[in-house]
Amino acid sequence: MSCIQTIQDYGLRAIGIGERLLPREDFTLCEQFTLIGSGMIWNVYFGLTALVLGFFFATALALGKASTNRLLRKPSEWFIFIFRGSPLFIQFFFAYFVFLSLKSMSPVFDTFTSAWLGAAIVLFFNTSAYSAEIFYGALQSIPKGDVEAADAYGLSGWARFKRVIWPTMLRLAWPAYTNEAIFLFHATTLVYISSFPAWQQRGDALYYASYFADKTFNPFIPYPILAGYFIVLTLVVISVYGLVNRRLNRHLPAERRQKIRLRPNLIR
Repeated sequence: MSCIQTIQDYGLRAIGIGERLLPREDFTLCEQFTLIGSGMIWNVYFGLTALVLGFFFATALALGKASTNRLLRKPSEWFIFIFRGSPLFIQFFFAYFVFLSLKSMSPVFDTFTSAWLGAAIVLFFNTSAYSAEIFYGALQSIPKGDVEAADAYGLSGWARFKRVIWPTMLRLAWPAYTNEAIFLFHATTLVYISSFPAWQQRGDALYYASYFADKTFNPFIPYPILAGYFIVLTLVVISVYGLVNRRLNRHLPAERRQKIRLRPNLIR
């Protein structure tokens, strides 16, 4: 079988398009690259879904934590504390147990025990908590002069938040938020070893990498391929977030613009 034919057969297998049966023997590099790359579709899906939805929820949580209203501040503080204070792997297991219990009560929750929805919800909550703490720190770091200038121009309420507070918060938080996005995509590999089942045995990238490692008894080919895909994905994230960062800092002199730096997330 040629490599082009392999790509046609297995390139979209992870989402149910193409050959149903996995290769059983005489594995080629093309098959490994193609199937692991196919699984990356799910990793990108999990990461993008959690990031896009989590961005808005994290903003709300950060505002809630910074609020003087106790009814808004305390729930936000506890949500952030719980999801930042517990390991993501444990959150997957606990969420699957909760969804499984709800499923036995009502068929409405059937889909919540699937990885495409249940695992995405866990990642959404997790990244929302981490991002909210980043945004909260940025809110606390907004120069008072910026707010006073907004007041002097007669801006208040929503207008002040939209034109001054929110853009400044994003500008200050963006380098740290970029690192959160990178490590969120890395964390999507935990979906495979969580309790959430793969959809019709069409799993993510780690699912296929583990399959080849088990069949060939040689992990030194599929796992570096997997790492290579994530390195490329990381470069894409850094590039996209770098463009946004330059946009947010376009009004500042070049020497004052914050640069994005990759910092290991040791706690997670």
